[in-house]
Amino acid sequence: MRKFTIASRGSELALWQANHIASLLKAARGDLEIDIKIFKTKGDIILDTPLAKIGGKGLFVKELEDALLRGEADLAAHSLKDLPTRLPTGLILAGVTKRADRRDCLLSEKYDSFDNLPQGAIVGTTSLRRRMQLLAKRPDLIIKNLRGNVQSRIEKLKNGLFDAIVLALAGLERLELTNAVKYVSAFELDMMLPAMGQGVLGLESAKNDEIASIIKPLIDERAAIESAIERDFTDRLQGGCQAPIGVSAELSQNGEIRARGIAGLPNGREIINAEIRGDRSNYKAIGAQLADKLFALGAKEILIRAEAMNAAEN
Repeated sequence: MRKFTIASRGSELALWQANHIASLLKAARGDLEIDIKIFKTKGDIILDTPLAKIGGKGLFVKELEDALLRGEADLAAHSLKDLPTRLPTGLILAGVTKRADRRDCLLSEKYDSFDNLPQGAIVGTTSLRRRMQLLAKRPDLIIKNLRGNVQSRIEKLKNGLFDAIVLALAGLERLELTNAVKYVSAFELDMMLPAMGQGVLGLESAKNDEIASIIKPLIDERAAIESAIERDFTDRLQGGCQAPIGVSAELSQNGEIRARGIAGLPNGREIINAEIRGDRSNYKAIGAQLADKLFALGAKEILIRAEAMNAAEN
């Protein structure tokens, strides 16, 4: 049998992802002996500092990428939103899986919705993107940094450190934790645009025809098109964890694409939005077109100010 190694972080969500990919591979290829090898990343070790200050979400993938480059693993399964748009030489985004729910959600033990949070409520998130969109709607909120895995974040909420916290709904559902907190309410996209690729699992590997053939049955075309648009948009804006930007591309069954993007200051006081519609046949141009529309509205200057503001605060 062909031994096939998947590199993974050790968190419960990362292991769920790795095991999910392993189960899909086993169903598609009965000739594989699949092993999951765990690595600890810098992002897992440094938990008391905002990601934007220590280098962004790429800190969650470097050790896995190093393992791929050394030949210690065949594949790494990432939350696609954690994977930078520019990969190390020798590695590729080999494919993406079917998208789960892309939305963010509000968790609280006391308040059943965002609208019902009291004045001055303390909300936990380290994401500049979420912070920007929360404060744009509710400048009275107090946003405090929240790091750690999903379970530890929920524990901090339950211990009364926050009135509410914001997480990706997909991760919550994958870990079957939607009932772990009294109130879980999803943000509709008109209220909060997600990070690029949120809800999608990205499969990273060395460029290798055999690996491409092995994972081909796992690849979802709709998710591939949507996430390609979102990653192109983010890359053109040069946005990552240090930039308060959000994006969502939705491919309908009739082949129409609706792409929405947002950028602004972390305090939510200045925000620009853009939307374009296109066709599936032209999807490779849509991400850049959406970014250019934001640039025309002043995104470059705003993001420079956002970076300076974030640096001053940290």
